[in-house]
Amino acid sequence: MVEVRVNGIFMTQTQASGIILKEQDGQRALPIVIGEYEAQSIALALENLKPPRPITHDLTANIMETLGIEMEQVIITELKDNTYYAIIKLNFAGQLFEIDSRPSDAIALALRLGTPIFVEDMVMEQASYIPEEEEEAEDFSKTKINKKSYLHHSKEDELQLLREQLKKAVENEEYEKAAKIRDKIKRIESGS
Repeated sequence: MVEVRVNGIFMTQTQASGIILKEQDGQRALPIVIGEYEAQSIALALENLKPPRPITHDLTANIMETLGIEMEQVIITELKDNTYYAIIKLNFAGQLFEIDSRPSDAIALALRLGTPIFVEDMVMEQASYIPEEEEEAEDFSKTKINKKSYLHHSKEDELQLLREQLKKAVENEEYEKAAKIRDKIKRIESGS
């Protein structure tokens, strides 16, 4: 098995959401297309943002913590017919359980509970790729273009304004808007 971390969230040309899992001790990346709600939930967890009322993944994490259920690990086990499969390994009062899950839900929970995420070697060999330097250069050039639009404000002023907008969007449960603002903040921060 290969331990991975969530390296980012992306949108496809068909406006579907996805996540990139990157191996901890290597260069390979694994893209997984997921639902918009799950992408928003993962984005909130990555940013350590808590909505005023718990969304489903927050509620599930709260229930698990309250009942003393430990989430030991998430494993993406299989890729079959363009669909990823995962299991969540739980420990409840010394008894181990394996729960079938969609990778997106398992990852959303893992991020909230600090649980390690793994991908079976076979899945990584089948579907991962090694990002090329050109992709990194392309991201950098986009950042340079974005920097030009902020010439009238200092970078810190712009970031402060965006953080306030992000907080307000989360409070109003406008998660799609919050995700877009979060992405904009990341682009500005990576331009430094």
